[in-house]
Amino acid sequence: MQLIFEQIRTGGDRNFAYLFGDREAGRGVVIDPSYAPDVVCQRATDQGLTVTHVINTHGHPDHTEGNGTAVDITGASVAAHPELPGGVGHALADDDTIAVGDFTLRCLHTPGHCADHLVLYEPSAKLLITGDLLFVGKVGGTKTEDDARVEWESLQRVLEAVPDDATVWPGHDYGARPSSTLALERLTNPFLRCKNVDEFLALRTGWRDYKLRLGLR
Repeated sequence: MQLIFEQIRTGGDRNFAYLFGDREAGRGVVIDPSYAPDVVCQRATDQGLTVTHVINTHGHPDHTEGNGTAVDITGASVAAHPELPGGVGHALADDDTIAVGDFTLRCLHTPGHCADHLVLYEPSAKLLITGDLLFVGKVGGTKTEDDARVEWESLQRVLEAVPDDATVWPGHDYGARPSSTLALERLTNPFLRCKNVDEFLALRTGWRDYKLRLGLR
């Protein structure tokens, strides 16, 4: 197996899409094609990959906007959590896996930001694609305190299930860098440094003031 992995800027709200594949097998997947599905699919063609699935980390429009075009170009089916708005061709439940050549993407159901949210982890390359659960230096937004509590539990699950040397690849370019490692996020991300859910909720409530105090964008 030979890894192909590309982070692709797609416009919108600093969105990222991803191309993941196995060069030797000639198979790949497109993840969150968002606003530039033609660009992402062309990269798959340039790399000699047949796209088997269009995967969504979650169903917000800025991540799914390009699904129809990507499916039209590739003939692939949409793979996502079964609660994805609009339906899916390949349902991915918690702890399901999806083969990409000789690589395997493990799906973790991580609600909070939204009910259908998944993160994807590839253990041999130690790639963690976090969608809008975890960004560089921050975490995804939530609508209610109950959602924030669920997000805290999702974050804790990822921290327990994924090794610290995994690289973190978020759904948006919101941080100081376009990617990170789980170890670095544990050390520097204020939300991951919270000792318990109450600290997490307090930081969410005071996040605007926290950013202003530290000069964060």
